[in-house]
Amino acid sequence: MDRIAAFCRKQRDWLLDTIETLARLESPSDDKAAVDRCGAALAARLEAIGGRVTRLPQTRRGDHLRAEFSTSIPAGGDGGHQEGRRSAQILLLGHFDTVWPVGTLERMPLMRANGRLHGPGVFDMKAGIAIAMLATRALLETGAPLARRIVMLWTTDEEVGSGTSRAAIEDEARRSDAVLVLEPSLPGGALKTSRKGCGEYELIVHGVAAHAGIDPSKGASAIHELARQIVRIEQLQELDRGVSVNVGRVSGGTRTNVIAEEARAVIDVRAPAAADAARIDAALRAVTPVDRRTTLSVTGGIDRPPLERTDKVVGLYRQAQAVAAGLGMRLDEGATGGGSDGNFTAALGVKTLDGLGAVGDGAHALHEHVDIESLTDRAALVAGLMMKLSTTGDAEDTGV
Repeated sequence: MDRIAAFCRKQRDWLLDTIETLARLESPSDDKAAVDRCGAALAARLEAIGGRVTRLPQTRRGDHLRAEFSTSIPAGGDGGHQEGRRSAQILLLGHFDTVWPVGTLERMPLMRANGRLHGPGVFDMKAGIAIAMLATRALLETGAPLARRIVMLWTTDEEVGSGTSRAAIEDEARRSDAVLVLEPSLPGGALKTSRKGCGEYELIVHGVAAHAGIDPSKGASAIHELARQIVRIEQLQELDRGVSVNVGRVSGGTRTNVIAEEARAVIDVRAPAAADAARIDAALRAVTPVDRRTTLSVTGGIDRPPLERTDKVVGLYRQAQAVAAGLGMRLDEGATGGGSDGNFTAALGVKTLDGLGAVGDGAHALHEHVDIESLTDRAALVAGLMMKLSTTGDAEDTGV
């Protein structure tokens, strides 16, 4: 590990240059042209470090990128892509779309100050991509023994629900022995061993229109019914257990002198366990009107299943802890209410560890930044974990 850590430290300038290059290429999820410009630069850098890059073309979103790095896979361990079999690979996963519109750099410029690199998208999560690239370089260029190939999947729509990338993520995860997610760390560098599942629903109420002054009794207000339903929906929460149900947007009606014929609410659901998500889903789909003259319809669902703190997740975290200890680092764990693409892979039963990216703060905020000093240590950690996974024999038998 000393050679790996030393290599990463020597490549600090390369790492920072990679982060800044990607951050300068602003890449909001809803701007395909901008995202693809960033993707082209990323693909070129992946190829420069030995990756075989495949673009996964998209119509509305940016093209996703898959990069494969060949390693010394032992005889009989090529694992192919045969149906029902995992290949001998480790998947590094993340996204290069951001929440920031093109032009944000004008008011939020890239800047190094007080040991921090500030800028849109540096923390969430272009620094994580660069960390994964340096970790891979460290293994390949120091000749570390690796029995599993390294595959990277960098997607372009994580910030808007991963609608076009989910199938590719899950397909790649099924071929993998472990998935390392390069999303930002928790405060202080802690890894994410639990993420809530996330869902969005829309409740639409259909009422009966009438004149609010002349004959209001002939109407059935969709707005009034929606208000009753919102009170009911609030009762589904169990905040002490981390289950939240939030009506975040409401609309309805046409004029103040008209009994509202339609009203709707958009509902955010967060749940730490699959059982909780299923309970909330069933309850929302079973809503019934208080005013029987109105009708209700519910659409949507749980977009990302929970990443639960299973034995597989904990085992992988313990291995990361051991690597960190060898580097003289303390590595903690924690939970978060936000979802990532790691939710998908963990739900498949594939060993997944999240939050291996940069240490910093300000995701989606104007003070977004990464801690410069810790960047190379994070790369060494990821490299060491990949090496450990690749040299402990069959991952199914290691308690990873």
